[in-house]
Amino acid sequence: MASPAAGPLNLGFLTVLHEPTGYLGGYLVTNTWGRPLEFRLSTAVQPNRVHQILYGGTLRPYVCADLIGKTLMDKTATAVQLLVTDSEPVLDLRLKVAVPVVWLAAADDPLGATLAAAGVCVRPAGAGRGPLLCHPRFPGDVAAVQELLGRLDDGFDLAEPLGRIREAIAEARKMGVPKSA
Repeated sequence: MASPAAGPLNLGFLTVLHEPTGYLGGYLVTNTWGRPLEFRLSTAVQPNRVHQILYGGTLRPYVCADLIGKTLMDKTATAVQLLVTDSEPVLDLRLKVAVPVVWLAAADDPLGATLAAAGVCVRPAGAGRGPLLCHPRFPGDVAAVQELLGRLDDGFDLAEPLGRIREAIAEARKMGVPKSA
């Protein structure tokens, strides 16, 4: 297997919004300068009451990771070496893909603090930002992600592309762009 330091580094940024019409995902692939290489939107996914009952506590990770995240990654032509999300349920996407998935938790998120204490913290909280965390089943991703992040400029803000996705989703709605994966 090639070292994470070899070859070009493309980053994936995935956010999932939960709205009255359902869950909606946006996926942006960038280069190391943060320039967009590819962008995708999902269709809205609205689980019904039967889904809520049958899936129980696993519904959000299933919708966010399996249905939205995996579909967006599969439909994207540009491969990524790291996926960053601000949606905790998307962490379960790591169970379906061969690249590390990290969650940029909110500074005050109690689950983020719990996972950070559990040894899956890539970067601790600080300066108004929350910790950067790997999936708890993949503690080996911590070192790999740290190596990948070491290839980025020190000023690269991992939260900024996620904000761009949210803005692009809002703009697409104004333009009437159909929501398609």
